[in-house]
Amino acid sequence: MARPKSSQHDIKRDEILDVAAQCFAERSYPAASMNDIAAAGGTSKARLYHYYESKEAILFDLLDRYTQRLLAIIGQAEATAQRRNLDERAALHELVRELILDRQRDVVSAVTRFLRRAYPARVNAANQSAVAMMLFGMINWTFTWLRPGGPMSYAAFAEEVIAMLEHGLAQ
Repeated sequence: MARPKSSQHDIKRDEILDVAAQCFAERSYPAASMNDIAAAGGTSKARLYHYYESKEAILFDLLDRYTQRLLAIIGQAEATAQRRNLDERAALHELVRELILDRQRDVVSAVTRFLRRAYPARVNAANQSAVAMMLFGMINWTFTWLRPGGPMSYAAFAEEVIAMLEHGLAQ
């Protein structure tokens, strides 16, 4: 008789997927190994293989999880379009707007949380949105003027942004 799955089995698999996604993003899928994923997750390679038979199986589940999330968003958008009596084109436009705005809100919220934790004496409920937008303002348009091989590298620019966060202009 097969041993039943632990109640934590699906949670552990989700944790592995999160760690693997980060490894793939940092190293690239071909360069990331099962050893890398195990090390990043603070576990052994053997334990990783308990949950996933291969790196390809992890990638499949990552893609499946992402696809399921997209399908859920599309389903919600379709239901909203039907309730609002939108034609197909208008429904598609709303979906695109919703996806973009939701991701924008997610990014702003995540950066705001980081700022509050990093600078608790400076960032508070009253100014957190303004501080987050100032940070975005510093970095948003860099692609229009900051060039590889130019007078300032991307790494140097990042250090300047951090110095501005830490010290302002007065040093």
